[in-house]
Amino acid sequence: MDYLKTAIPSQLISERGSNLVVINPGSANIRVGLAQQDAPFIVPHCIARYTSQVPKRNVQDQMLNSQVTTAQHMEREKAYDIIASLLKIPFLDEEVPNSGSFQRKMGRVDGYNPQNVRKDSVFAWTDVNEKQSSTLVTDSSKDKDVPSTSLDQHEGMDMDLGEHKYRRFICGEEALKISPTEPYCLCRPIRRGHLNISQDYPMQQVYEDLHTIWDWILVEKLHIPQSERNMYSAILVVPETFDNREIKEVLSIVLRDLQFSSAVVHQEGLAAAFGNGLSTACIVNMGAQVTSVICIEDGVALPNTEKTLPFGGEDISRCLLWTQRHHQTWPQVRTDMLTKPIDMLMLNELKESYCYIQEGEVDAVAVVHSYEDGMPAASHRTRLTALNVPPMGLFYPMLLVPDVYPPPPRSWFNDYEDMLEETWHVDYPRRPDMADGLYPGFNIGLPMWDSYPIFQTKPKKEEKVGLAEAITSSILSTGRIDLKRKLFCTIQLIGGVALTEGLIPAVEDRVLHAIPSNEAIDTVEVLQSRTHPTFVSWKGGAILGILDIGRDAWIHRMDWIHNGIHVGSGRKYKDSYYVQAQATCYINS
Repeated sequence: MDYLKTAIPSQLISERGSNLVVINPGSANIRVGLAQQDAPFIVPHCIARYTSQVPKRNVQDQMLNSQVTTAQHMEREKAYDIIASLLKIPFLDEEVPNSGSFQRKMGRVDGYNPQNVRKDSVFAWTDVNEKQSSTLVTDSSKDKDVPSTSLDQHEGMDMDLGEHKYRRFICGEEALKISPTEPYCLCRPIRRGHLNISQDYPMQQVYEDLHTIWDWILVEKLHIPQSERNMYSAILVVPETFDNREIKEVLSIVLRDLQFSSAVVHQEGLAAAFGNGLSTACIVNMGAQVTSVICIEDGVALPNTEKTLPFGGEDISRCLLWTQRHHQTWPQVRTDMLTKPIDMLMLNELKESYCYIQEGEVDAVAVVHSYEDGMPAASHRTRLTALNVPPMGLFYPMLLVPDVYPPPPRSWFNDYEDMLEETWHVDYPRRPDMADGLYPGFNIGLPMWDSYPIFQTKPKKEEKVGLAEAITSSILSTGRIDLKRKLFCTIQLIGGVALTEGLIPAVEDRVLHAIPSNEAIDTVEVLQSRTHPTFVSWKGGAILGILDIGRDAWIHRMDWIHNGIHVGSGRKYKDSYYVQAQATCYINS
């Protein structure tokens, strides 16, 4: 502790952050970097694998219900009209006048980041041919320590076709820009805040894809080969949506497969508070597919305040497309963000550039691009309208119709031990095959629902309310009036959606009106983030790792592989007031 008092912050970060890798996985993006970096690498969390067979679809996932029911359509139209009355704009079926509309400057909307791409560059599909001089990252299927199944249709060992050879897998943004005519299948291992395990996406393949993506980032972005990882430790910043079993599995990937020497787990909400230098706050994490709310008091997460909302930034993008098509302002092109990842990139860029919350009509003229199979991108100059309506879906979720993109089934995520609570004094029923380690009944060839029968557990519940109601309910559940007043004045918005212009005053106003009249609270304040909202949790994880001098809570690789967690040991994950155990921590038995 004397060292912490005398060390200069920059010196502390440089000395202790050079061998700490912070990993913050999400549904759409993963943030990875050394703790000494100012900002992480933000990479789309997906992988496209080569398939020697003609794929049934270019995006592998569950059967997605892309059809909106009549009842959902009516609810959506009703929500639009409620929002229209609040924003003082025409109702959905009213004719929109051309005069008097507010317009923004025309901009380029094609899924590119203008800071990284030259203005005169044109869109190009990803080159899927292997370069002769390149060295492929070792895939997890070759790891002797990892049991694997044959994924022949995704990993053909011989990919010579004529004079060229296909790359076995492609990760990150390149994977999203592969032409639909190429023999690749895109996979997203995390969806709606959970591991994307289903009948269409087997458990072992999800693990395989997570390992391959993370290994690729470590080698290509951080230049840390597997042979040197025993000199590094990992800080895993996990979403609040993760269940106990999911935390265990990603820990196994980090320690057993990626071969870090040690690791520690922190929750996103708690890390976000530390990333902004706060000890008490209501953290509202608005990601691409999930929005979560949790309250932090004196550096400790309050589990009973956790709320999960099944919508995020991608749902706003889908709503933007629906709005424009309804008003007949969208070009006559085939735009499908579920089956064409490049369209989702384009729509996300459109939303980030033009959607914001403000009263009155908000229109803009933009250049929209269409990407037909194997064809160059085509430009369409069009006038978009009602651009302030989609982000209001955060408060009126029926506008977003979240069920179009449902979460994975929850039956798999049942666990005997709660890694976030002190439960070792409780007698749990145990199966004989759980006595020897982390993987009970690990039968690769069997479907997951045969290997893991359903038991009565307490699943994490998703709320069917708007953002303001979720924040209010979360804070009021703390009980104490002094704490409630403090939390209502320390609301922190993080995640990509938090960058939406006009969102902060909208949250303050609607949360204030959502507080019951019998509560003696008359002030609501959203604090400006000191760190960029898209990676404040990552930054908080880096700070927690650097300040953790004792490292009593860290998990060592061989301890985790051989011991795991056992009921009755008296030592496991729990909350603590100490810095070295600020979130979930492990003490080896």
